[in-house]
Amino acid sequence: MPQPVSILHLHSSFSLGGKEARAVRLMNLMGKAARHTIVSGVADQLGAEKAIAKGVDYEIAVNPPPLTGKPSVARYEALAKYMRRFDLVLTYNWGAIDGVMSRRVFGKGAPPLVHHEDGFNADEAGGLKRERNLYRRIALPAANALVVPSQVLEEIALGTWKQPRARVHRIVNGIPTMQYAEAADARAIPGFKRKPGDVVVGTIAGMREVKDLPSLVNAVAGLPDRVKLVIVGEGPDRDRIEDAVERMGLEDRVFLPGFLPEPHRYVGLFDILALSSRSEQFPIAIVEGMAAGLPIVAPRVGDIARMVSEVNEPYLPPHQGVVWLRDALQPFVADEGLRRTVGAMNQVKARMQFDEGQMVARYRALYEGVMARPGALA
Repeated sequence: MPQPVSILHLHSSFSLGGKEARAVRLMNLMGKAARHTIVSGVADQLGAEKAIAKGVDYEIAVNPPPLTGKPSVARYEALAKYMRRFDLVLTYNWGAIDGVMSRRVFGKGAPPLVHHEDGFNADEAGGLKRERNLYRRIALPAANALVVPSQVLEEIALGTWKQPRARVHRIVNGIPTMQYAEAADARAIPGFKRKPGDVVVGTIAGMREVKDLPSLVNAVAGLPDRVKLVIVGEGPDRDRIEDAVERMGLEDRVFLPGFLPEPHRYVGLFDILALSSRSEQFPIAIVEGMAAGLPIVAPRVGDIARMVSEVNEPYLPPHQGVVWLRDALQPFVADEGLRRTVGAMNQVKARMQFDEGQMVARYRALYEGVMARPGALA
């Protein structure tokens, strides 16, 4: 039996968000073909670990070389030396770009490396930073491949970051869509019980500043009392969200159950899937809502307007902010038939275009290709 592929994952953080959910799903599907070492640039943000399946061979690295900090030859050398222990290195987002730079500076004997860019944090939500673009242009040629999930990011990679097309791979995020057609489990969200007449707005998001979840709380405050909000996720912005709930007097209308595994068990308990993010690219939560037959309300950022069905697209708010979100939610709150019609069209599109089979096959082929080990991750 061949030895498992040893994979190092360098994450900007390992809180459960879209990129982490996808990375963990791929880890789970690799099964015994791989063993994984995970480094989080923010050491205490490890919420995605809860989603790793039993039986997956992994470890959270203890005292790895610093992934972030001021440019330093010594730090780059330590990172490069650490990476040489592995068969494949996977880096994720700006917070892990120094892993790529380390390979650029100390490339001798380095294993293959694939960098993933899934979007931007609050500090680049309003526009990319010139110095970071320059740094990316210098570092990224050291990656064997750059993966992006959206057309917007693909255009940035080819244009702003000046990466050759042959190294840029756009792989859209996918999920096991048919699981979401199953009846939701009424007990899947602890402590949450809907009453007759309730309309439930739900979201799945890491509680980070860029997700702007207090704005979603404030938007729901402007809707009838029968509208409830469920925010599934954890993260450093939880206190700000709780403050918004208390300030608006919504303690009996907003539920914060924390991280919950197996979203297919509870997304169907929502009537509307909403996002309030200032920056997104190809959010998995949108695909999950679509697969469950829900209408989507979210800002027109990244590829969201391309993702939803044609009948849903007019209901995406043209601008960000509390008032725009509230006004976009109102038609779906008021009309159950509209929710069903739009949700059904979203479900059809999700099944046709965003099922995980193609995504998994493309990632597996890419990783095996850069290692020149066909079939190693099957």
